[in-house]
Amino acid sequence: MLVQALITRESLPDAYADTVKQTILPLAEGIRDLHQRLGRTVIIGIHGAQGTGKSTLTEFLKHLLADYYGLATASFSLDDIYLTREERETLADKVHPLLITRGVPGTHDLVLGQQTIDRLKEAGPHILTPIPAFDKSRDDRAPEQDWDDFRGRAEVILVEGWCLGAAPEEQDEALAQPVNELERVEDADGHWRRYVNQQLQDDYQWFFGQLDWLIMLRAPSMACVLEWRTLQEHKLAERLRNAPNQGDGAVAGARHSRIMTDAQIVRFIMHYERITRTCLAEMPRRADVVIDVAEDHSLALPQFSPTTEWH
Repeated sequence: MLVQALITRESLPDAYADTVKQTILPLAEGIRDLHQRLGRTVIIGIHGAQGTGKSTLTEFLKHLLADYYGLATASFSLDDIYLTREERETLADKVHPLLITRGVPGTHDLVLGQQTIDRLKEAGPHILTPIPAFDKSRDDRAPEQDWDDFRGRAEVILVEGWCLGAAPEEQDEALAQPVNELERVEDADGHWRRYVNQQLQDDYQWFFGQLDWLIMLRAPSMACVLEWRTLQEHKLAERLRNAPNQGDGAVAGARHSRIMTDAQIVRFIMHYERITRTCLAEMPRRADVVIDVAEDHSLALPQFSPTTEWH
């Protein structure tokens, strides 16, 4: 009943029930066993390039863990803790114009993310923890009154994000070589990518270091990432077109103005290409679990690292 309800809500094909049974349920069982073994709140990271299905996987895991195994499970995305539009505008003015675009290391509020994790781990039975939210259609953080609350202490915290668990590049020679047209033209001196890499090397590694597990959804190629991200934007535009009129034409117009064209998406993805390619090349060797994502979005069976402790 639970699985079918989720499949319907997420507009997934009925055959996704097999994916739940073969791929997602073993993950949930492993997380349950990890929690039992450690005897404390566990933090699970879910990494995957744009369009790999991180949010869907997180949603199913959250409900399976809570409803099947009785584990109070909270979740949020790195996307939920982006800096505000105003903060990114300041960063773009002081450091580099490309930092106006959300997503790369240096554009997240890690303090907010850590505060959320700490509150979830320490909350009493009736304490409410606000879970941050970001409105991508406005390219700004959602008002706090619109955030959902999580009641009590979380036994499992799921954190997902495209750069979650990413490692910095260690060779200056690699950073000096642009990987696409965006870097060649708009970051000719390499200042933006060196700044991003430094952020990834510093605070982000500390934030990622608290993960008990790192799950990687491995995309087959950068071409698929572009295709999937384009599809996501089309779906967002469709939802906005079908949304009921809230009576504020200015707000509705601002939201629609944030929808990207296909050409804008190509440029948008270039911001993430360097880190995405690095993750595809090196992360499978150190992730606790790797799940291959096929071009049709189907998920392979989870590959557990021999060093992963989950029994």
